[in-house]
Parts: sequence; C-alpha cells; structure tokens
Amino acid sequence: MTDASLSASAKDVATVTPDGRPLATTIHGVKVRTTPHHVDHRGTVFEMYEGVGDYWDEPVVYAYQFSVRPRQMKGWGLHERKSDRYTIISGEVLLFLYDARVDSPTHGVSMKLVLSDRGVRQVTMPPFVWHLSVNVGDVDAHLVNFPTEVYHHDAPDRRLLPWDSPEIPVDVRAHLPVF
Repeated sequence: MTDASLSASAKDVATVTPDGRPLATTIHGVKVRTTPHHVDHRGTVFEMYEGVGDYWDEPVVYAYQFSVRPRQMKGWGLHERKSDRYTIISGEVLLFLYDARVDSPTHGVSMKLVLSDRGVRQVTMPPFVWHLSVNVGDVDAHLVNFPTEVYHHDAPDRRLLPWDSPEIPVDVRAHLPVF
C-alpha cells in the first residue's frame, strides 16, 4: 500500500540505450562528440583537434575562447553561413538548439544537450540552427569555438533573438535548474 504520492508521480522514461547512446531526437547536421580524456596522478589531458576523422570535416580557420558566468545565458544566436564548433574546457553548460531551416528534415525540432568536462565536450551547429548556452554551474564555464569561417567585422554573420523569444518554441525556463 502507498500514499497519494505514487499515483501523482510520473513513470521514468529511458533517455539512453543500454550501450549509452541518447534516445533524444537530434537535429540534422548537429554533431556531438565525447573526446578522449586521459587522467593520471599528474593531471588530465583531453584531445580537442586531431585533423582527421568525420568530426573535423572542414578546416580550422579561426578559434576563440569565451565564457558564460554562473547562472547566466548567451543566445539565442545563429549564423547564416558558418558552423560553430564548440569545445567546453571547464564548467557545465546546458545547450539548447532549434532547427530553423525550412528545408531540413528536422525543421522545427529542438534539442537539449549538456556540455561538460565529464561527458560531451564538443558540438557542431550548422548554419540556421539557433543555439542558447546556459551555465548551470557555480563557476565560469569556458569554451573554445572553432567556427568554419573567420569573423567578418564589416558584415557579421550572426542573428540574435532574446532568450525568451516567442519565435522559438522552446520553454527554456522549464529546463532551468532552481538556483
């Protein structure tokens, strides 16, 4: 016999396969990568770029580091020509994505991804995929971006919307941790 809490509860839903692959819908063209991470008594090393393989299918032409302060967010943003390729260095970021490409097989699909030094470290976001980064930790999150084009100061390739924009059907607030 149980009390009313059992009937009010929701049954857990699997989020990964038995071998650890995510069950969530992914956006066409978004690539996610967990990099090799080596740990020993002296410290750690993780590989960011090895120049071969299908993850780095376009050359590295530009790189910059950025941070997101604790309990802060950056986005929504997208690019019209280039892809962003994020690598998280430290911290934990909840990354929201939304596919705005009308010709995409996943048009209108959204996805949520956690970038962390303990899991998924890299993600590629193709042009016209909106993204928003939320630092869910209590220290600055540090990331490196390897976009597929250099930043053009005279003609920026970036579009912006507020984090709570009604044009993107993602309720970011519903996924935010309680701070």
